Amino acid sequence: MSSAANAVRDWLQARLPLAETQEFASHKTVPVHRFMAIYYLGGMTLFFFIVQVITGILLMLYYRPSANEAFESVEFIMTTVPFGWLIRSLHSWSANLMVYFAFVHLVTVYFTRSYRKPREITWITGCLLLFVAMGFGFSGYLLPWNQLAFFATRVGTDIAGAVPIVGEWALRFLRGGDRVSGGTLSRFYGWHVAILPLITAALLAGHLILVQLQGMSTPESERKSAASRRPMQFFPNFALRDLFGWVLALAVLAGAAALFPWELGEKADPFAPAFADIRPEWYFMFMFETLKLVPGGEIFGIEYEAIPILGFSLLGLLLVLVPFLDPEPTTPGRRRFFNGIGVVGLVYAVGMTAYGYRSLASVWIVVGTALLILALGLATRRTPRSST
Repeated sequence: MSSAANAVRDWLQARLPLAETQEFASHKTVPVHRFMAIYYLGGMTLFFFIVQVITGILLMLYYRPSANEAFESVEFIMTTVPFGWLIRSLHSWSANLMVYFAFVHLVTVYFTRSYRKPREITWITGCLLLFVAMGFGFSGYLLPWNQLAFFATRVGTDIAGAVPIVGEWALRFLRGGDRVSGGTLSRFYGWHVAILPLITAALLAGHLILVQLQGMSTPESERKSAASRRPMQFFPNFALRDLFGWVLALAVLAGAAALFPWELGEKADPFAPAFADIRPEWYFMFMFETLKLVPGGEIFGIEYEAIPILGFSLLGLLLVLVPFLDPEPTTPGRRRFFNGIGVVGLVYAVGMTAYGYRSLASVWIVVGTALLILALGLATRRTPRSST
């Protein structure tokens, strides 16, 4: 090593904990067992988030967040800016894949009981990151200012307005007024490029630090097997495998973006009749279809539609509190109960999503989720009593 390189290293070492970091990295390991593939899901979610950030910054260079110019600016990006259509398509596809892998990551953590002590805060930050990712999808859906996004946003904000007591305030807060307008677009843009990224940065930093400090959790059923095997070094062995997965993900993402470019549609017209095929993004579909099944009317001054909305909110809160509802150690009865709740919730969400699309896409959703459940093999698996 040259004297200049030594000088730079010494300068950095005096100001940054490089030696301590290197020491920590050299001793960090990953448990080896038959389900260790689930450890790559978090990194895959992080990869698609990074793609979101990079492509989002590039799109911001040309996007104009106003009702008069938003659609035209996106059209300009797709038709005039070199490779603009590809960047927008990459952004849209990576957004959907990020939510998908975040959801799959959450499911695997749930069924492997990786939320237990001392990883309660890791689970909480992970749940919040999933909710924020869905918020990214909801706020970003309106930005192209096309017909489908306009009316879908109007329906989505109407749902928020049905919540008892705070519904009217929530409706006006989301829309920036009484109806979806250019003010709504500007507000959603602010959430999408400023507020949500700040929240994500804080949550993601805390989540990653906790994962590094606490290490990878071993599923209950694999603890004895993992204890009998030599763990894998995180650097470079696991990190290189994770990087290889990122390369494969980039190839799939680029192929999807090039072969199936994201469509723009028609410019939003607030005075046009309601769009015929209004539907949200796929990760909101199970909630949307549930609300469509609710009849009109009210009881005790509360609209029927508000009941499932409050129900989904309560389920989201219970999901965050799972580590405290299912602490370790646990009884076989409680273990089966939480397994059953997880399977029922997963099947319901996937089933209602498939029902909402009523197309070939629904078949792929069902098949993909079925493969996920089979790959886990933990939802109904009996954990040996000797496991600790």
